[in-house]
Amino acid sequence: MTSPTNIVESAAIKNSLEIAQPDLLALSENIKLWGKALGFQQVGITDIDLKQHESKLQQWLDNKYHGEMEYMEKHGMKRVRPAELHPGTVRVISVRMDYLPENAAFARTLKDKSSAYISRYALGRDYHKVLRKKLKQLGQKIEQQVGQFSYRPFVDSAPVLERPLAEKAGLGWVGKHSLLINAKAGSWFFLGELMIDLPLPVDKPVENQCGACVACLKICPTQAIIAPYIVDARRCISYLTIELQGAIPVEFRKAIGNRIYGCDDCQLICPWNRFASTTEEADYQARQQLQKQPLLDLFSWTESEFLSNTEGSPIRRIGYQRWLRNIAVALGNAPSSDAVLSALKNKRDHSDSTLLNEHIEWALAQHQDQIPIINERLTKRLVNAIEKGLPRDA
Repeated sequence: MTSPTNIVESAAIKNSLEIAQPDLLALSENIKLWGKALGFQQVGITDIDLKQHESKLQQWLDNKYHGEMEYMEKHGMKRVRPAELHPGTVRVISVRMDYLPENAAFARTLKDKSSAYISRYALGRDYHKVLRKKLKQLGQKIEQQVGQFSYRPFVDSAPVLERPLAEKAGLGWVGKHSLLINAKAGSWFFLGELMIDLPLPVDKPVENQCGACVACLKICPTQAIIAPYIVDARRCISYLTIELQGAIPVEFRKAIGNRIYGCDDCQLICPWNRFASTTEEADYQARQQLQKQPLLDLFSWTESEFLSNTEGSPIRRIGYQRWLRNIAVALGNAPSSDAVLSALKNKRDHSDSTLLNEHIEWALAQHQDQIPIINERLTKRLVNAIEKGLPRDA
């Protein structure tokens, strides 16, 4: 019996401008050249067959590992069926864009508990805007070459299973931390997709080279990687500080340390990131007002200052109250001082947010009881690994 995917692809082959196969091969080669000229470090092409991932995705959802991210469950299997997302799609152009900023200061920031650690992808301009613009330009370039055709760009903003698609397109392999790894570039990169109705030749996947390594599983402060390739988002610091709308569970607050927006630990410990290059994209360089800033300075921002300082940044999406919530937790883990205690009490006394005040009270209690930070040993081990293995970015 012919599958719906094959029917769609057959129709596309018949109707996609009647381009001859040799011309399609030349077009695919040109697309990769155009993509690199636009600033993508790698471009690959894949078909849309993701059937092997359906049962894994359903099991992940059934286990409620997506937490409060209801959009994951809402779209269900559409994630593994690109043609349902953009009718007529028979190929996906998958792109990679490196984002590691210069002077990342990973170890220095993690060691300084009075400073705020922000995931390095979020220190610059919102990647959604940067990638989407370039993907649209790539689609327009193809259109100039072949005439009108159907295409649609996606950047982590729709139900797309981007990592398996990128893996099929030969951009790398999905690691045990669930992120894509490239043998020559590590994992400090964004992914984007251009869905098209042209039956271009597809690229071959690369071999998974994680081997027996389980460093990412062992280093996670909250043990969110519950098994190789399976992440329970409800335990992940990135989820807790970015996606979670309400209170951060008490059991994870000490382990969060000074991470106020996201977490890079599983990438930092990965040996493949010793090969990562810093970004060529100016928009991804760190903003001075966000990199290695004192927690107290960020905690003192008014809402208008928060909106101004995060304009064009992905950080803005969490809003002012959750920004303060996250910093309050970090201040609870910071070295005790009169300045820290005064800042927490002052913010509590002038806040009418139940969410924020609950986290402030917790932070104050940590200083009163001098409770040691959970998993501090893991952070020290991570810092040592960064200083030895990633000296340029330490």
